[in-house]
Amino acid sequence: MDERLVEMVLRAVDLIPRGRVAAYGDLGRIVGIGPRQVGAVMSRYGDGVTWWRVTNASGGFAPDLLERARPHWLEEGILVRPGGGGCRIEDHRADLDVLEREWRRAVADL
Repeated sequence: MDERLVEMVLRAVDLIPRGRVAAYGDLGRIVGIGPRQVGAVMSRYGDGVTWWRVTNASGGFAPDLLERARPHWLEEGILVRPGGGGCRIEDHRADLDVLEREWRRAVADL
């Protein structure tokens, strides 16, 4: 996998504010790749970043990831929606315009 692309995705993840989430597709639009590519980066390299802030389009995770994310979400005030499975992404989504501006500054050296 392209090291520059990996770094671009991981820097975007690091910029998601505490208590907020972004979907794979949100990050993909910012970075200029598809959500599956973001997912591939996260699955291989995401353990060192705030991975629990990156969800699917509906704010969900696979059950095993949700259990790992739950303590982080509790600490950050991200509420699990009734019935579990994830958060109400519309309540917790990061401001994507701000995220993109910050990301552009953060990757200017790449």
